[in-house]
Amino acid sequence: TLFSKIHTEELEEWIDTLDSQLKPLTTFIIPSGGLSSTNLQLARVICRRAERSIIPLIENNQVDHEVGKYLNRLSDFLFVAARIATFREGRDEIEWKKSASSS
Repeated sequence: TLFSKIHTEELEEWIDTLDSQLKPLTTFIIPSGGLSSTNLQLARVICRRAERSIIPLIENNQVDHEVGKYLNRLSDFLFVAARIATFREGRDEIEWKKSASSS
């Protein structure tokens, strides 16, 4: 299966466009926000699962390695899109803080 890197490059452009509208991340954030953000985060989880499940196919040369790159970038796009949705819905991102019991 061949998969053009044009699709991956297009996703990277979309990521850059959306990311330029957000504050840079300085810490991990907990997925939060409204319904749109929640659904985008769910799509990201599903995308990550697909990415992990396709690795053996890529390693056995059954699927073009570009598919793995695309799924990775798609996951990144969904993450940034979820952040944008949180921002546009007027919600705050919740920063992850290490708890004392995690030490």
